[in-house]
Amino acid sequence: MGDNEGRSKSAIAMTSSLAPLYPSHLQTLMQRASTALERGGFDHLVVPSGTIHYHLFDDRDYPYAVNPQFKAWAPLTSIPGSWLSFTPGQKPKLVYLQPFDYWHVVPEAPSGYWADHFDVVVIREPDEALQHLPADPARCAILGEPQSALGDWVPNNPQAVIDYLDYHRNWKTPYEIAMMRLATQRGVRAHRAAERAFRAGASEFGIHLAYCQAAGQDANELPYGSIIALNEHAAVLHYTERDRVPPAQVRSFLIDAGASHGGYACDITRTYAADASGEFQSLIDAVDRVQQQLNAKFTAGADFRQVHLDAHLMLAGVLHEFGVLRASAESAVESGVSSAFFPHGLGHGIGLQVHDVAGFASSDAGGRIEPPEGHPFLRFTRKLEAGMVMTNEPGVYFIDLLLDKVRQGPHADSVDWDRVDHFRPYGGIRIEDDLVVTDGEPVNLTRDEFAKPE
Repeated sequence: MGDNEGRSKSAIAMTSSLAPLYPSHLQTLMQRASTALERGGFDHLVVPSGTIHYHLFDDRDYPYAVNPQFKAWAPLTSIPGSWLSFTPGQKPKLVYLQPFDYWHVVPEAPSGYWADHFDVVVIREPDEALQHLPADPARCAILGEPQSALGDWVPNNPQAVIDYLDYHRNWKTPYEIAMMRLATQRGVRAHRAAERAFRAGASEFGIHLAYCQAAGQDANELPYGSIIALNEHAAVLHYTERDRVPPAQVRSFLIDAGASHGGYACDITRTYAADASGEFQSLIDAVDRVQQQLNAKFTAGADFRQVHLDAHLMLAGVLHEFGVLRASAESAVESGVSSAFFPHGLGHGIGLQVHDVAGFASSDAGGRIEPPEGHPFLRFTRKLEAGMVMTNEPGVYFIDLLLDKVRQGPHADSVDWDRVDHFRPYGGIRIEDDLVVTDGEPVNLTRDEFAKPE
């Protein structure tokens, strides 16, 4: 049996395993929705799938992005103009737009493991949805963008309902974790192809094409714009320019790229050195060891703010070990110098969205938990609990804009600038895994998949 055949059979087996998991997932969503409606004083939940947006002064549309509140209920990511409605105690209804259209591909008829769990109504024109929605819009919590308004059905996005649903979305059902495993299968396969393209001397754009080919998804289907950075480009945290010609000398490669399955995302980052025996590879290995040590801290009850600060201390220790920092790790963190080398947050929730919602929420009634002082870009400040899925992505970068501030400030002597100049041409390092939090050791979706043979 060939590798492709083996992967196909594995994917089919996992897709089949979704069917027994889905009913419990849907029951969880209905329970959450019922409580959210009660909190907001509404009788019905109504969720539009979203609509097509067009360029100004043009008839070209932007890539369609489904409403996350909609795709939570069913793995439907390409049916604009559709609606979902739920009334507690009743079967959820799906108003499914399947237009008469010979200009574009029309969505297939609803089918699959999820379809029988809905009262499905197929419509041919968007306005036909009106006759299938609850009678009184005023009694509905309508969650969506303003452009999705249809007649009197205008999204009101009541805060009490949003707060409750977003807060509880941080806990993933077994079905959702299985969906993320399928996304990770694609992502890891594509990461391996990207590394091969890098080793073969491809440009950033060429690596991007190899990635999409292996993932089986084009750029619009991926959950976010892939970061594919050679050499000093790795110092740009969200680098997406993708040079068409490779540099004369290739030193390093950072790739932060994900994949999607049924509306769920994976988010994976790896960094490689062209010279596997050089000092930059040793620095990558040191950051990778820190990342794996941090993985063990992703356990139920941990305050994520503290885990983030632990990461700063550990990464500053690596920089001290490699002679970049003259100061101790502790003093580099206390002075804020460590933030010039590690300026972003350690991680974030992930699921229906790459940066999942409610990372700062203090409760399901709202409120905000602020990040630690001096760490404004941390995206998650809650305590970790079993069932959450988080990214862990420590990094070390040589970013001129940030390092110039240190060089001109009172702590300039804490850095060996010759060592900075040595590493600057490599850009930076980031290692990222997706972790399922448990009461003990987390489940590492990313490394579990990398551990499988190609």
